[in-house]
Amino acid sequence: MPKFHYRVLDEAGRESTGELLAEDNAEALAKLQEAGWYVLQVRPVNAGAGRLAQWWRDRFQKVKLKEFVAFCRQFATLVNAGVSALRALEVLQDQTKDRKLAETLEALYTDIASGLSLTEAMSKHPRVFSPLFRSMIRAAEAGGILDEVLARLADYLEDELEMKGKVKSALTYPVVVLFFALVVVMVLVFFILPKFGQIFEDIGAPLPVTTRLLLESSEFLLHHWYLMPLTVIGLMVGLRAYGNHPRGRRHLDWLKLKLPIAGELLQKVAIARFARTFASLAASGFPVLQALDIVADTAGNEIIGDAIRTAQGLVREGEDISGPLQQTGIFPEMVIQMIAVGEETGLLDLMLTKVAQFYEAEVDRTLKSLTSLIEPLMIVGLGLLVGFVAVSVITPIYELMGQVEKL
Repeated sequence: MPKFHYRVLDEAGRESTGELLAEDNAEALAKLQEAGWYVLQVRPVNAGAGRLAQWWRDRFQKVKLKEFVAFCRQFATLVNAGVSALRALEVLQDQTKDRKLAETLEALYTDIASGLSLTEAMSKHPRVFSPLFRSMIRAAEAGGILDEVLARLADYLEDELEMKGKVKSALTYPVVVLFFALVVVMVLVFFILPKFGQIFEDIGAPLPVTTRLLLESSEFLLHHWYLMPLTVIGLMVGLRAYGNHPRGRRHLDWLKLKLPIAGELLQKVAIARFARTFASLAASGFPVLQALDIVADTAGNEIIGDAIRTAQGLVREGEDISGPLQQTGIFPEMVIQMIAVGEETGLLDLMLTKVAQFYEAEVDRTLKSLTSLIEPLMIVGLGLLVGFVAVSVITPIYELMGQVEKL
């Protein structure tokens, strides 16, 4: 019989932990409730590698967006059919293929069965449920429109999934080409060039500057190969640590927007996300100030988030939305005009949806243009690399052959 770990509160409010045997999570929960305890957590006990896998999922693993979209859509359908949220979670945790999501739904079931609201239960899992998601669920519970909001969230996440799919599709070819280019360079450095270097050394012929530079670089990398992975790992760890600091994250986000070509693309992605999120919140009946606060937190870029917060402060003082957003200098004129029309006509969510659709199409076009530009650049770069290696290796051979003919 499986073993479960639990955290409970007794009648005096004291917390205690322990383990018990039960057939499943529901039976373990029932036993604890029958004992008169307030259940905080119940989860299966995993041993050895299972505990390590559990630790990894808790700390680093994320729920796949595709699985999360399916969960939202199914959850909305069940609630719309009259199934309670508790029963729907019980059904869905058995259907999802994502281990992290299944464990999260199991924890939600336990918390809701113990008396927590759906929003309170989701708040315990910030890595799974974003601030936007939790805020919309809170509004849905207050208004009794959980199925409607879940369906709207599913639409929003499907649009985000589609955009991410386009970005990944556009980057697949350059990444594959870059990978094979690195493989070719590694083969040259570790296998081909050392043999030519030994041949030239045995002959004792004078070598051109390019050949000496190539052979010395190959020898250095051959004897200090460990510096390459250490450098890459060091840069990744350093950037991650710097990005975790508020000031560092702001500097990196500013730099991203200033990058040639890529900066414009990132700005369009951020604007599309802003418009799509704002539209979903406006359609759900969120007050403008609260909606702007949520949008700023989910912008994905600190510079754009700060601009939205600045506009929020001006809106709080009584101004319209379009004017303060225009003053930030981040949002294009078309976005400002569409928002202004939405405010005047009372169709803000519709105008924002059109803005999101426009910029998502712009992102698609920019990605295609960027891919078309990257392909010839990579081909030229690989050609220059291969040409440099060929000339550096062949030149001393021709010189040596010329000397032999003179003899």
